[in-house]
Order: sequence, then structure tokens, then C-alpha cells
Amino acid sequence: MTPAQLRAFVAVVRQGSVKGAASELGVSEAAVSLHVAQLRKELGDKLFVRATSGLAFTPGGLRLASRATEMLGLQAQTIREVTQAGGGRRLLRIGASSLFAELAAPGLIELFAERADDLDVELSIRGPRDFASLLISRTVDVTIGPQPPGIDAQIASTQFLKYQMIAVASPDHPLARINPSLGELREQTWLLGPSAAEESGVVPRMIRRLNIAEHNQQIFQNHSAALEEAKRGKGIALAVSFAVQQDLARGDLRRIPGQLLAAQGAWYLHTLGRGNATPAAAELARFVTTPRATQAMLRGTGVAVGRFRPSIYVTLWS
Repeated sequence: MTPAQLRAFVAVVRQGSVKGAASELGVSEAAVSLHVAQLRKELGDKLFVRATSGLAFTPGGLRLASRATEMLGLQAQTIREVTQAGGGRRLLRIGASSLFAELAAPGLIELFAERADDLDVELSIRGPRDFASLLISRTVDVTIGPQPPGIDAQIASTQFLKYQMIAVASPDHPLARINPSLGELREQTWLLGPSAAEESGVVPRMIRRLNIAEHNQQIFQNHSAALEEAKRGKGIALAVSFAVQQDLARGDLRRIPGQLLAAQGAWYLHTLGRGNATPAAAELARFVTTPRATQAMLRGTGVAVGRFRPSIYVTLWS
């Protein structure tokens, strides 16, 4: 099996057709069909057949799709590692949920990176539902964020920090000094960060629990922007309690009381299990549970996420 054959097959699986795979790879349909035919001959399996609804994959085809993704990811990782070894540097790629990336990642990564002069850190914002596939394909070395439901058995998870999500508003907001009813809460404008558009995590869970209508939700490109609007009296924001302690102490924000307006969240670090994690990823998994790491995440270092190269931001809108 050659990398070109595996890439062609993975593209067919991803696109659901030979035509779509050819378009994705920028080659002819005949080239894709040839690669698939060679795989069928070598493996002695049809891999897939055409059906009225598209392509129907055989059990062997589904197994190959999973393995091919891993093999291609391992090839890419090997190329990177050889290149890095030649240059005397290592690269740790972290995929993180938007909430963690904004509030806790700068302090953690700055402290961790200081421990090794030969380590570069790449941070990208990723949706929790993609964590497993990103790790298995070796697109990233580590993912950090909420625990996705039904996490793959190949993934090792480490819970390292619990936090509380609360609702806050300007001290002049009409609901700031009362215990509001559910009906009153549903009538308000909710100022939310990009984590509200994710499928899992404490913020979308709270929004669903309160049953806030979409027209009452305003989603900003970062959580800090949502909090700034809340300080101006534009609505109610959801915030991680440790991130707004100073705002609450200064009186810039006030916590809105109510059992429905507080929820516990937790962040997990995920790597490939069974000894397949990169050395830097395994080292971070051990470091993230230490008191020094916790202190760095809670207090931060004043270093923006942009300090880590290259920074990749994906803004989610609903």
C-alpha cells in the first residue's frame, strides 16, 4: 500500500464518492479509481460497492478507512519529527476548546514551554466533537477541553481542573439584585462567547437547560468581548468564576443569583493512549495536574495566546 493509494481511499470515504475524492485531491477520477483498484487487488476486498444511497463500505473497507487515517497521520508526524530533529527543535500541537484557549491556555503553555528551550507550542481552537479524530489522525498531539461523549477507547483522558460557570451582569441590570424567575431569564439578551456554539460543554448545556431562544443569544468572537458588553449593561453573560473575580470585587460586574445560573464544568487533557502519545504530549499530561500548572491557569501570566505560533482562531457563530 502506498501513501497515494491510502490518501485516495480516505478521500473517497470522506467525500462519499470517487468524483468528490478526485475534486478534493485535485486529480482525475480515473486516478482515484486506479488507486482504489490497486488496494482492492492487494487486500483481496471490494472495500465498497455502489448503492442507491451512495457507497456502501464493507467491514474491511471500514477497517481500512480507520487504519489509513492513522497511517497517514503517522507518516506526517514522522516527517515532522525528522525535520525537527535536524533543526534541533520539537513541536507540540495542542487543540483546545475556545473557553480553555482563551482563559487558561496562556498561563499553562507559557509555564510549560519555559521548561524546555527546544520546544515550540502550536495552539489551535478545535471543537470537542473532533477531539478523537484529530488525535487518531495525528493532526494534533494533545486536545484540551470538556470530555466529549463517547470518547474513543484509543484516547487517554486526564481530568485536571474543575471550575464554576456563573451568570453576571452590570450592577445596574434589573435582574442583578433579585432572584429572577425562569421566565424573566428567558426574556433577557444573553451575551455569549464562541463556546456557546459548541455541541458539548458547560455553556451550551446551561443554555439548553434555561431554554434560551436563539434570537435572545448574541455570540461574540471571544468571551472577553461578551463580558465587556455585559459591563455596559447590554445583557447577561456566562463567565468562569475565577476569570471574573476582579471584576466582581471592583463592582464592574454583579453575579445574578439562582440555582439555574450556576454549573460545574471540568477540563480534560486527551492524548493517544497505549503509549502512542508523543514524548512532549505525555510530559504535558503529567505536568497539567501539578499545583504549579493549576496556579498558572488560574492566575495567568499576562501572555496572550498569540505568543504561541502559529495561532489559529476559528470564530463560531450561531
